[in-house]
Amino acid sequence: MIYIIFIAISIISYLVQRSLQNKISIYSQEPLDMPLTGRDVAARMLYENGITNVNVTSVQGQLTDHYNPANGTVNLSDVVFSVNSVASAAVAAHECGHALQHAQGYAPLKLRTKLVPVVSFASQWVTWILLAGILLIETFPIVMEVGIGLFALTTLFSLVTLPVEVDASRRAIAWLESSGITSGIKTEHAKDALHAAAYTYVVAALSSLATLMYYVIILLGRRRD
Repeated sequence: MIYIIFIAISIISYLVQRSLQNKISIYSQEPLDMPLTGRDVAARMLYENGITNVNVTSVQGQLTDHYNPANGTVNLSDVVFSVNSVASAAVAAHECGHALQHAQGYAPLKLRTKLVPVVSFASQWVTWILLAGILLIETFPIVMEVGIGLFALTTLFSLVTLPVEVDASRRAIAWLESSGITSGIKTEHAKDALHAAAYTYVVAALSSLATLMYYVIILLGRRRD
């Protein structure tokens, strides 16, 4: 049964990624009614929300956009930073939504930020510990238990990420519409692009949860034996 779940999640993940790429590609060709690039949108959203200690920078790659609370930067990929489009505005506003969360002490973001160093450590070692745990499950089951504990932290991180991303998108759409940067069908297209991005986090969380269940089943199976 667990293998069927893995296959289903893999298929869904592929479809969700394809859908996101297609929608970003389509909405990247749709210009705003205002001559604003992604950088302009981000700078304006930050300014209008009273955030003056966050810089907007450009990073290489595609879908590499992110907010870094450690150094106070909204990092936009090249195709977002310098392009005028509905997709660029949506992505830029979404990342600024994280900056707003940080400035206002949004609880799920604070929790996710606290988990980052722990999850970073866990991610480096969890695969090897779980592998050792499977090999040594008959003699040293505690190794498997430690591995499951570390993996549970990464699963928790994925689950906490969901409300953080959904809330950032909600803030983005609300501001884009209230500021007049998008309206009508353009707002709907911006919302559609951000919804497609949100589904990737949902699939990632489900995948992590299913994997955690798989390792727990292995451990419980050994104990029943």
